[in-house]
Amino acid sequence: MPELPEVEVVRAGIERHVVGATITRVDVLHPRPVRRDPRGPAGFAAALTGRRVDAVRRRGKYLWLPLDSGDALLGHLGMSGQILVQPPDAPAERHLRVRFALDGSDEGREMRFVDQRMFGGLSFSGGGAELPPEIAHIARDPLDPEFDDDLFVRRVRKRASGIKRQLLDQGLVSGVGNIYADEALWRARLHGERPGERLTAAQVRELLGHARDVMVAALGEGGTSFDALYVNVNGESGYFDRSLHAYGREGEPCDRCGTPVRRVAFMNRSSYFCPVCQPAPRRRRSASH
Repeated sequence: MPELPEVEVVRAGIERHVVGATITRVDVLHPRPVRRDPRGPAGFAAALTGRRVDAVRRRGKYLWLPLDSGDALLGHLGMSGQILVQPPDAPAERHLRVRFALDGSDEGREMRFVDQRMFGGLSFSGGGAELPPEIAHIARDPLDPEFDDDLFVRRVRKRASGIKRQLLDQGLVSGVGNIYADEALWRARLHGERPGERLTAAQVRELLGHARDVMVAALGEGGTSFDALYVNVNGESGYFDRSLHAYGREGEPCDRCGTPVRRVAFMNRSSYFCPVCQPAPRRRRSASH
């Protein structure tokens, strides 16, 4: 699934090409991507037609395009969603789901929502230009200038749940997914099952710093691409997978100590870590002992 750096790469690309353009036509080619919009495909298209795109913003893994009406186009890429900007005469992509004709954009280009697995989606957010109410519950991300480090540290240290589970809690901190959680934990030498309440404030701050650093580094390389599903608006893949120290490296030697990287099941996904650099937490003895 695209994480914060990948979604930010897409956001910046859309911003370059579509801000100031007017949506002149919307073609919903499959109803599933707009399933969360109560207006249905026809109502979704009608609400957006004639509206000017004033900006492109992001909260965690969600994107939204504020419109001149004070409303917004809200989107999530899901597992395989792509937002591409193409010339109108470009051949339709195999999994093209929604097409937006743009007037006043670069050379009259189209914005296209392509999604093979169709876990992503788009919806019209009434009054959502500043922040769509549908995502108001999602926390800010570590790259947001208004992210509150002190509050994050306090909340983490009050919880008994493992630190990786907390990094993936979008109500606590958004945008950090499986890849960058594993990378930040490797850099901080922390096992993902370490309870938040057993971490010092300094450890939590260091981990937050590593999460920021790894996502900034990924942004500089266009994000992480493990297959052809994640691309930027020009259809190009990112290269940060070449810089990963933990994620996806099961059996390979740790870049720090040489111990083979281990993979374990975690929340219907996988966790990758070095068993030497990131020792598993010791279980506390029961009160009876």
